[in-house]
Amino acid sequence: MSTHINLLPWREEQKKQRQTEFFVVLGIAAAVGAAVWFGGRWHLNSEIQYQQQRNNMLQQEIRTLDRQIARIRDLEATRDQLEARMRVIQELQTGRPQIVHLFEQMVLTLPDGVFLNTLQQQGGIITLTGVGQSNARVSNYMERLDSSSWLRDPNLDVIEVRDRDGIRVSNFTLRVQQTNPTAADNGEEAQ
Repeated sequence: MSTHINLLPWREEQKKQRQTEFFVVLGIAAAVGAAVWFGGRWHLNSEIQYQQQRNNMLQQEIRTLDRQIARIRDLEATRDQLEARMRVIQELQTGRPQIVHLFEQMVLTLPDGVFLNTLQQQGGIITLTGVGQSNARVSNYMERLDSSSWLRDPNLDVIEVRDRDGIRVSNFTLRVQQTNPTAADNGEEAQ
């Protein structure tokens, strides 16, 4: 008698068990893979969102700083304008007595026999045109101008001798530079 052992159902069962274990492990691996994928995606999205929040905050701070810089530039421009106005006012204040001294010097230096027709000032240069009874009187006038503390360096541009009603006269044009002796004491000079 022979015993016959049939091993096929046992192998079949073992094969089914391995397949079941394989699918369970495969399911677990898929679940773990999906969890890792979703976890990684969630982490990256949260990092991106955090970085965007930081970028937005930085852009807002940059806009605030840009507004402050624009305000500072406006204030600097206003300050520069005010300083320019103050300089003009100071120059006018210091120049106010100069015109008085200029006219006083014109009267004090003008000798007899010399008459002025025009007086023009451009910057610190004064152009005088007039008539003298002789060249010597014009020369005397230039010496007086040069000895004045408010005027210096007279320079004769034109002198013409003409007859006027039978009398010889000298028409002249000369330039003289205006100075400010009080400013020269302070190390400055009027222009």
